[in-house]
Amino acid sequence: MNQLEIRDLHVAVEGKGILRGLNLTVPIGEIHAIMGPNGSGKSTLSAAIMGHPKYEVTGGDIVWKGESLLELEPDERAKRGLFLAFQYPQEIYGVSVNNFLRLAMTERFGQTPSFKEFDAEMKKWLHLLDIRPEFTKRFLNEGFSGGEKKRNEILQMGMLKPEMAIMDETDSGLDIDALKIVSNGVNSLRGPNFGALVITHYQRLLDYIVPDIVHILVDGRIVKTGDKTLALQLEEQGYDWIKEEALA
Repeated sequence: MNQLEIRDLHVAVEGKGILRGLNLTVPIGEIHAIMGPNGSGKSTLSAAIMGHPKYEVTGGDIVWKGESLLELEPDERAKRGLFLAFQYPQEIYGVSVNNFLRLAMTERFGQTPSFKEFDAEMKKWLHLLDIRPEFTKRFLNEGFSGGEKKRNEILQMGMLKPEMAIMDETDSGLDIDALKIVSNGVNSLRGPNFGALVITHYQRLLDYIVPDIVHILVDGRIVKTGDKTLALQLEEQGYDWIKEEALA
């Protein structure tokens, strides 16, 4: 049961149904990608998994390692090993990257990391993500460029070591160099103890984070599943043929 299961999920926002019976299983140890046209429900899915209060689950279930998440607050979901990399990370004035990460690690692992352990892990990830040490003294996301925000998300992911990461359009706004660095950070986590659901519009991210499985989301449902070649087909042909198949 070491997996994330989405069972016949229905989600509404301000009374409007967005997800309409979505089914999905992502085992720990695999990376799955979700692609789909604008308005198909990709970001709604990521928010619902992490328990954003704006997104009302009106049917179905979200099950993590055999436990329903529906009654758990977002912080409890994070403590259980889930992580959301936001499309638009929020700025938090007055809280440094360094202090935020120490607090987050304490909550995630149930004890405060030693300074030696924290410093060694931080240096490793700063080097991997090509981030200067002084970056950690800045307030969280305040004045960060788009690329800095996304690198900071991967820095958090690396330090917190989630078992399942939900990545909501992490490639949005990244140039090719930043995309390679961010992807390298994600790939360094790959293994039997890490799974990810990578949500993206574009094939280019999947050139660097190669998925085990690709799912196509249209009108609130998964309508097609395949291997990485499915993403290439979408890049060449667009979504119209998928929509036609879904309506047939």
